[in-house]
Amino acid sequence: MTSTPMSTPMSAPHSFQVDLRGLVDLLSHHLYSSPRVYVRELLQNAVDAVTARQAIDPEAQIGIRLSASGGRVTIEDSGIGLTAAEAHSFLATIGRSSKRGGGDELHDQALEATRREFLGQFGIGLLACFVVARQIRVVTRSARDPQAAPVEWLATDDGSYTVRELPHAARPEPGTTVVLEARPGAAEWTVPAKVEELARDYGSLLPYDITFDDGEGCEPRPVTDRPAVWERAFPTPAARRAALAGHCAELFGFTPLDSIDLDLPVAGVRGVAYVLPDPTSPAHRAGHRVHLKGMLLTQRADNLLPDWAFFVRAVIDTDTLRPTASRENLYDDETLSAVREALGTRIRGWLAELAASDPDRLAAFLRVHHLGVKSMARHDSELLGLMLPWLPFETSAGSMSLQEFAAAHTDIHFTRTVEEFRQIAPIAAAHGLGVINAGYTYDADLLALLPSVRPELKVTELDAGAVTERLDPVPTAAELALAPFLATARTRLEAQSCDVVLRAFQPVTVPALYLDDRQARQERDRTAALESADSLWSGILGALRGSAPRARLVLNHNNPLIRRISGLQDEALTGTAVESLYGQALLMSQRPLRPADSALLNRAFLGLLEWATHSTAHPTDARDGKEDQK
Repeated sequence: MTSTPMSTPMSAPHSFQVDLRGLVDLLSHHLYSSPRVYVRELLQNAVDAVTARQAIDPEAQIGIRLSASGGRVTIEDSGIGLTAAEAHSFLATIGRSSKRGGGDELHDQALEATRREFLGQFGIGLLACFVVARQIRVVTRSARDPQAAPVEWLATDDGSYTVRELPHAARPEPGTTVVLEARPGAAEWTVPAKVEELARDYGSLLPYDITFDDGEGCEPRPVTDRPAVWERAFPTPAARRAALAGHCAELFGFTPLDSIDLDLPVAGVRGVAYVLPDPTSPAHRAGHRVHLKGMLLTQRADNLLPDWAFFVRAVIDTDTLRPTASRENLYDDETLSAVREALGTRIRGWLAELAASDPDRLAAFLRVHHLGVKSMARHDSELLGLMLPWLPFETSAGSMSLQEFAAAHTDIHFTRTVEEFRQIAPIAAAHGLGVINAGYTYDADLLALLPSVRPELKVTELDAGAVTERLDPVPTAAELALAPFLATARTRLEAQSCDVVLRAFQPVTVPALYLDDRQARQERDRTAALESADSLWSGILGALRGSAPRARLVLNHNNPLIRRISGLQDEALTGTAVESLYGQALLMSQRPLRPADSALLNRAFLGLLEWATHSTAHPTDARDGKEDQK
């Protein structure tokens, strides 16, 4: 028989204790990127208090006033205010907010109806201001309970606070005044000019009138600047473009090529994207400026737009997107994903509008940002078809669009490297071979997609056989006469896995052309691996030998130098000359040199140098010999 264990009585619950100094360190060094956010926290609390006041009293006169002087920063609002009990509960408790309601059902329902208008969602509140303050004094009077006395809440950075009621005359009207006193080492953040700069940066689009007073006796200056420039009415489209360009220069420091409206009313997003005037790397993730219900959230949102939209910088105001805990970036959730896709669609739509109505502006854009459009077109066949008449490519017939090039060539060849293209382009142009340089970013991907929008086109990678077939053959009699020369040349280049063929082609100034393709390179790599492999791998690699053609050295029968070399009687000199032609053609192709190629170049150079010095010295030696005989 087993005994039943006796239950242990549960102990009384305890509350977590929070070390305020440790919290301030956490906020300033880990949660927030800079102490500058304290101004945002002050503005946020004031705006939320005013929003809550309007929910229960729509006729109330509201406003927010910010000032700084003598190491103190003060903000005053005519918002909802607090009672003494609420000050105890809300101002010193992490995770609780006065925006949750105070127990009055009618008031709480009104607050809940406007809860989505609040900026703050994390309940840290005024405690975040200790990143710059040694003391925070709050004087507040509740609008919910007009009979309640004003309350003073006084806290210091050692974690202690006091709450006391004040005479009614201390604050006759509902609202709150917050005074911060700078902590040692943080005075720079309370300088009036700095506070005003931060207030404008964070609060220029907030929905309430906010003013700033620097304590110099001047009239308070407005902080807010509404409506946003992209929502204002202008007499002409040109005036609007000029205003947006000035706004971009002020925010981002450049004059845009163009601006794109980003209004998505269903998604609660309003704003504008500015097109960069200079090329930028597709790998660069631009930071965008995001406001949440008017309050600046971040200047470095890199997840707002699709990666391919690297050619714009955006500024938006949103009601729906979620901030991270630090309220310094956007939370990457399904809502943001949907908004990102919708904004990308808007940018694609702007391109379509330009293509249809303003080709000059589109051409100016593509001259700078064709890489971005090519990046988009890889994933959007509709956009590829739309942009096909405009996207520039480097071709054997010059720089032109794919549509222009396809009008002259139904069989399109491309090279995967810029070096290969530059070697073959002059010869391809002279012989009617259509070649596109696909060595640049995205070009190979787009060429692979080209048949999907133009089925009548055939697109293939350029190979040695295709080029050789386009070059003029040498008359049979001439080639037979040069058979010994060609045999010597092939023997000399056998070790390089390179065949030698004779053709007549233009331009005449090119003595030899080195042609290679992917299959030939793979065969060379297999051969090199075979030479260094053990017996087991040798058998496996030997079984993989393909029938792919090798690299080719095409000698130009039209070139005078080739004719002179082919007529040499000295077989050793002929072989050295052929190796020199191979080395020169290889260097012209700008391919990486293998160790065997480097050794050949060195050997050919020394051989020609030896032959040149010997042939120059030989007649002198002969004359000297004759004089000795005399």
